[in-house]
Formats: sequence, structure tokens, C-alpha cells
Amino acid sequence: MLDLKRQYQPLHQELLAAVGHVLETQQFILGEQVAAFEQAAAHQLGVSHALGCSSGTDALWLALASAGIGPGSTVLTTPFSFFASVSSILRAGATAVLADIDPTTFNLSPTAVEAVLDGPQGKAVRAILAVHLYGQCADWTAFGRIGHERGVKLIEDAAQAWGAEWNGVKAGALGDVAAFSFYPTKNLSAAGDAGMVTTNSDVIAERAKMLRQHGMRRRYYHDEIGWNTRMDGFQGAILAVKLRYVGGWNHARHTVARRYQAMFHAAGLAEAGPYPSRGVVLPHEAAGSRHVWHQYVIRTARRDALRAFLAERKIGSEIYYPVPLHMQEALKCLGYGAGSFPEAERAAREVLALPIFPELREDEQQTVVSAIAEFLS
Repeated sequence: MLDLKRQYQPLHQELLAAVGHVLETQQFILGEQVAAFEQAAAHQLGVSHALGCSSGTDALWLALASAGIGPGSTVLTTPFSFFASVSSILRAGATAVLADIDPTTFNLSPTAVEAVLDGPQGKAVRAILAVHLYGQCADWTAFGRIGHERGVKLIEDAAQAWGAEWNGVKAGALGDVAAFSFYPTKNLSAAGDAGMVTTNSDVIAERAKMLRQHGMRRRYYHDEIGWNTRMDGFQGAILAVKLRYVGGWNHARHTVARRYQAMFHAAGLAEAGPYPSRGVVLPHEAAGSRHVWHQYVIRTARRDALRAFLAERKIGSEIYYPVPLHMQEALKCLGYGAGSFPEAERAAREVLALPIFPELREDEQQTVVSAIAEFLS
């Protein structure tokens, strides 16, 4: 699925020098390296504030808490995402409600969101947490309108979407506040766990900065019960180096995605969708969107059998995500059951992520597509 060594080798000396500087300066927690990364990241995204933290999950909690989401608040989000999208809402002390996804983009459906907002749960909703899944922004034309008309905060789960855009505005600058992950598999990746909160609000930024250090504005004076979610100096140093290259890497991912599209069409395997029949439904880049292809996710009717077939040929694949959040054992408390969100449940049965990373070679892609063609024949 991913070969991190191919990315590391050309940057070997730069990364060692950056880590060595942290050792020399002994600024292991936050410090000048993290501050430099935050400043460069804010500039690249076009936001006023970018605050490094210890993980993408902590970034989600910080984004929610700094936007005033807590006990008594209700947040609407998607059932088709990583667990942290909902668990962070619960960790903030808020209530989570869900709406179904769009079957073409897999992102939260604005139509489904409005149906929830018009229903009995709608009056309690204070924020919408929209996930930019697989590297493509949610429909921010629709969500921007909904946020304005309904008076709810808009929070971006941009964990998979560094560099993605909606109508020329980058993920992280679309809503009131956003959360990024720099987990090692992400397009912009740390050498371990790290995350970031971005916002154009001075008030939200100041509160996030306070909450990431145990609720301190002054050392040892605690205004609120925050948490220890600071970014360490090593991750800041590594990310500052990689930030200079991520634009080129995202461009390379786009090239890889285009090659996949051409290969699947040339093999006669592509179906119009949104649902698969005998072939595969290819991922769709929505109008107005700049996809950064964190994942290349197809839909196929015999997904599990295809994955086993690929594994026998030592071809990587992954399922993001096999169990919708409302059907997770730990989230039974949300009160949903099977059948509550049919689009999310069907996607969970059909999606399969194929290998994609900037250095993936054309011959390797052809091996993947040829194996899928063999299986489908």
C-alpha cells in the first residue's frame, strides 16, 4: 500500500540535519522548530493561525473544544469515517448525531444533513463536523450556505486532506476551525504522531493554544481543564522539511490517480456508478474540488473476494472503513442500528483502497489493474 522509504531517501540528509538541530538546541517540546513549522503551514494554507499538537485525534478535540463545543452541545457528523471523528465529539462532552453520505464522493451529504437539521434533533445541533474523506473536500458550497442559514459552526476534519481545495480555498481555511493529522501514512507525514489545528479566528486560536497546555495562559495558572497535546520539537522539525515538498508530492499523486483512471478504462473495467455491478466504480473528483488523493478508492461488488485475490499475489489493499461508526460496538450509545444509514453501510461493503503514493511506478500500477482484470474475468 505504501513505501515510506522511497520518500525518505531523497530527504535523508535534510531530515537528519533538522533532527540534529533539535538535539543541539534541546527544544524538545514546542520551541522554535514547531513555531517555524506553524508559521510556514499557516502561510501555505492561507490561514491566520496554525497550532501544532500531538496527534490528529487531539487536533479534533482541540478544534471542537476551542470552538466552544462541550457538554450540552450536539455535533452532526458522518457515520463513514475513522473512529476519532465521533470519539472526539464524545471526548469533548458533546452529543454526536449522524447523517448519511453521498454515494459518489463518500463525504457527508448536505441533503442528508439538512434532513437531520429539519428533524427533531436539529434544534440542538450547534456544529457540523464535515470530514474531507480520502483527500477530497466535502461540498463546501452547500455546507457554507447551511452554516450561514442555520447559524451552526463548521468544523473540518481535514486529517486526510492537506493541500486539498474547494473553489480555490484550501482545506483548513474553509470552516470556523479545522483539524489535521500527520500520522506517518498521510500526504504530509511526521515520524510518529502529530496534528494541527487551523483557524482564522483569533479567539479560537488563543483558546486552542491554552487548552493544548493544560489550560494555561500563564505557567502554572490554569484557567480551564485542558490537556497535554503539545507537538514535540522533532516532529516540528521533520514536518517543516516535508512541508516544502508536499505540493510536488500531491501533484505526483494526481498523476498516479489519472494513470489508474486511464488503465481501468483501457481494460474495460470502469462502470459509471455510483454503485458497482460487474466491474469497478472509480473515484470521482467533484466539480470545484482539488483532490489530493490520499487514497484511491474503488467500489466493487465482490470486494472481499477481490481483496483476498490481490493478497495472494502480494498486492496491497485496504478497507477504509469496513464498519460504519453507528455499527461500532463502542458507539451503540448513539442509538442507531443496521439500516440507519444505507449509503454508508453499502459503501462499507464495497470500497477498496488501492496502492497510491507519489513514487508509485506505472508498471506497479499496471500490475494492480491487470490483477483486478484477471479476477473480474
